[in-house]
Amino acid sequence: MRAVVHHEFGEPADVLTTEERPVPTPGAGEVLVRTVLSPIHNHDLWTIRGTYGFKPELPAASGTEALGVVEALGDGVTNLSVGQRVAGGTFGVWAEHYTANAAGLVPVPDAMSDEAAAQLVSMPFSAISLLHSLDLHEGDWLIQNAANGAVGRMVAQLGKARGINVIGLVRRAAGVEELREQGIDRIVATDADDWQDQVRAITGGAPIIAGVESVGGKAAGDLASVMGENGTLVVFGAMASPTLEIPSGKVIFGQLTVKGFWGAVVSKTMDAPLKQQLFGELITRVLDGSLTLPVSEVFPFEEARAAARASDTAGRVGKVLLRP
Repeated sequence: MRAVVHHEFGEPADVLTTEERPVPTPGAGEVLVRTVLSPIHNHDLWTIRGTYGFKPELPAASGTEALGVVEALGDGVTNLSVGQRVAGGTFGVWAEHYTANAAGLVPVPDAMSDEAAAQLVSMPFSAISLLHSLDLHEGDWLIQNAANGAVGRMVAQLGKARGINVIGLVRRAAGVEELREQGIDRIVATDADDWQDQVRAITGGAPIIAGVESVGGKAAGDLASVMGENGTLVVFGAMASPTLEIPSGKVIFGQLTVKGFWGAVVSKTMDAPLKQQLFGELITRVLDGSLTLPVSEVFPFEEARAAARASDTAGRVGKVLLRP
């Protein structure tokens, strides 16, 4: 079978290649899945660069999420059947076939498109798990930066569906209109001198009790500056800098709580009934249109380097997907 691999760590556009590898055999509790579509996530690119929390042995496979069709069942698998469409995956799904733990795959309803189903698990589940972890209620206020990123768009849409007031920060004025065209409002560009006043005008003086920080550097302090007392700032990513610049006065006198969120760990430790409930909500939101999962471009495995470049393009709307 064909698989996308890399023999050294580096820029994905320089090191990715396609090779022949043997088709794996599912073990007990596993299934063999034929890949249909797979998204390129930022953490996939960071892993290929060797800069993520997980560093595979070389030569390494690539990809972590896919939509596929079950082709064979390992011993003891009763929750899935051959021919069933499933979303999810494991490390190394940028291949024509992969094996995965059957318990970790999500059956996909017939009404959901391949393009949406391929993206169902990683980013959407991180977004809804993040909202759940903050224990927000209808009418509460949340603010986030990187609002035009994939998770930022999902948090805004899922928050709206739950009755949570979400304010998004972007770094350029053009990003405001881009999000409004997708039905996402309450967006403020931080390149405006009065952006903090704009935020206060939107809330009408109501306290912002939660923040999602995905940029790093000075942006973290900017986000914290408009949050209310006893707020919680969740660090989700570090797009611009691995260091947070937050004034100590805000933490001390504003009683600000700062904590991290890593979706992979949260997913592993979450109770099965809660996970099932959240996935059920995700599927409902996708099918009723309140959560959209747009696609930017689709590339074959042989063009993985071009796909990586496209995924890294600023201003891109929607995920870049790979197909066998």
